[in-house]
Amino acid sequence: MRIIEKLKLLNFKRFSCFEVDFVSDINLLIGDNEAGKSSILNAIELVLGGSKSKVEAVGLESLFSTTAISEFLAGEKNIEGLPKLHVEIHLNEQNNPDLFGRNNLDGIQANGLQLICEPNEDLTAEIKQVLEQESDNFPFEYYSIRFSTFAGEAYTGYRKFLRYIALDSSQVNSEYATKEYIKNVYDSLVETPQRVNLKNDYRLQKIYFKNNKLNAINDCLENYQFAIRSGSKANLETDLTITEDDVPIEHRGKGRQCFIKTEFALKRYREEQNIDTLLLEEPENHLSHTNMKKLIGRISESQAKQIFIATHNSLISTRLDLRKSIFLNSSSLEPVLLKNLPEDTSRFFMKAPDNNVLEFILSSKVILVEGDAEYILIDALYNNVTESTLESDDVHVISVGGTSFKRYLDLAKLLNIKTAVIRDNDGDHRANCVENYEDYSSENTKIFFDCDDAKNTFEVCLYELNKEICEELFKPGRRKLDTLEYMLKNKADCAFRLRDEKADKLVSPEYLKQAFAWINE
Repeated sequence: MRIIEKLKLLNFKRFSCFEVDFVSDINLLIGDNEAGKSSILNAIELVLGGSKSKVEAVGLESLFSTTAISEFLAGEKNIEGLPKLHVEIHLNEQNNPDLFGRNNLDGIQANGLQLICEPNEDLTAEIKQVLEQESDNFPFEYYSIRFSTFAGEAYTGYRKFLRYIALDSSQVNSEYATKEYIKNVYDSLVETPQRVNLKNDYRLQKIYFKNNKLNAINDCLENYQFAIRSGSKANLETDLTITEDDVPIEHRGKGRQCFIKTEFALKRYREEQNIDTLLLEEPENHLSHTNMKKLIGRISESQAKQIFIATHNSLISTRLDLRKSIFLNSSSLEPVLLKNLPEDTSRFFMKAPDNNVLEFILSSKVILVEGDAEYILIDALYNNVTESTLESDDVHVISVGGTSFKRYLDLAKLLNIKTAVIRDNDGDHRANCVENYEDYSSENTKIFFDCDDAKNTFEVCLYELNKEICEELFKPGRRKLDTLEYMLKNKADCAFRLRDEKADKLVSPEYLKQAFAWINE
C-alpha cells in the first residue's frame, strides 16, 4: 500500500514555503480559521487527481500565494522573477522507476508526485508585454500546468498512482458537490476499461430505448421526435447516485447525507484494496452528537489505511488520538505535531467526558479554572481588576476540573500556549499547589493559589473579601446554615447571584489579581 509520507508546498495559497510529515494511518489537521487545513487537503487532492481541468476550474489566482504575487508586483517585475507554484507529495515506495528521481524541490532521490505551475516558455514575448503594463496585472493566463513524477514522467487523471476519495461535508447541500462525490467514489472503485465499457453499454441502452420504446410515439409525429439526452452532461456517470433503502442520498436531510457519504466512503475504503487515501473535510458538519460518536467508530475501524481529516471538533480530535494531530496556526507557517504528547495524556482525552481541547489549542492565552463558581465570576473579577475584558485582551477561560490541569499543561508545553492555572489550595498550598506542579513550571505556565491554608477554597477567599455583599445576598434567615456554609453547599447558584446582582462591586482575591497581571505580561 502506498503511503503519503510528506507534503511540500511552495507558493500555494497561504503557504509561501511549507513542509509537513504524515503518519501511515490517521492524520488530524486542526487549527483556527484560515490556518490552512482545507488548503492541505486541496493540495493533496489536486496532485492525486492529476487533472489540469480541475486546476483551471479552481483558478491559479485562487491557488497562488497572495504574498508571492504581491512581492513580485512590488518589485521590478522581471520575467525571471515570476514565482512558481509547486505541490509535492513524497511516497513511501522505494526505487519505483515510475516515481523515483531527483525532479523535486530539494533535488534529492525520492519517490513522489508533483503539480507544477510556472510561466509558459512558449509565451515569453506575451508575458513580457503584460509585465510592461503600468497596472498590477499578473499573467496567470500565461502559466502552464503540469503533473509529473519525481522520475520526470508526466501523468494525468487516467493514470492514478494513488486511489483516493475526497469528501467535503461543508458542501453537503450542494448538488454539484454531491455529483462530484459520487463520481469520485465511482472512479476510485471502477477501473478505467470497465468504466468505458459501462459508459458505452449505457449509451447503447438509451439508443435501444429510443428505437424500440419511443418509436410508437415518434411515428405519430411529423417534424419532431422525442429522444434521450446523451453527451457529457447526460451519461452514466452523471446519472449515478447512491441510495439508502432505495432513497437517493440527495433526498435525505443534510445530517443524514453527511453520515451516509462518510460511512459509505469508509466502508468501501476498508473493503477495496485499490483505494489508498481518504480525505475528509469537517466530517462533523450537520451531525448530532450520537451520530458523531458513531462516525468516530467508523473512522477508528479504518486505521489500517491512510486517512486525512480536517476538523474543528474536539470529540473527533481527542477520540482519534491527539498524538496523530497536526496543529496549524493562522499566525505561523510552521506546523506543530503532537506526536510527543505523553501517551497517558492522550488516552485521558480519548476517554474523558466531552472536553474543551480545541478551545485550548486554538487560544494564545488561557486561564484554567477548576469549578463552575470561578468560571461564572471570572469575567466580572477580571473587568474590576484590569478595567478591560477577557475578549479584548485575547484571554480564553476554560473550566477543566482540578484533576485535568496537568493534561492541559502537557499540551501547553508542546504548543507554547501561555497558561495560568487558578486552583484552590485545599488546606495545604505547598503540597497541592507547589510540589504537585514542580515538573510543570515554565515561563509560559504558572499556578496561582492563596498561600493561606485556612482559605482553602475560592468561596472562602471571596467571602473574606466581600462579607457585606455575601451576608446581604445569602444571610441565613430561615436557613440553618450560616452564610459561608450556604455558599460552599451552593457554589454555582451563589456565584450566579453574585455575578447577576453585584458584579461591579466584587473585590478579587490577590492570587487572581496576580494571575490577571501575569497573563497579560
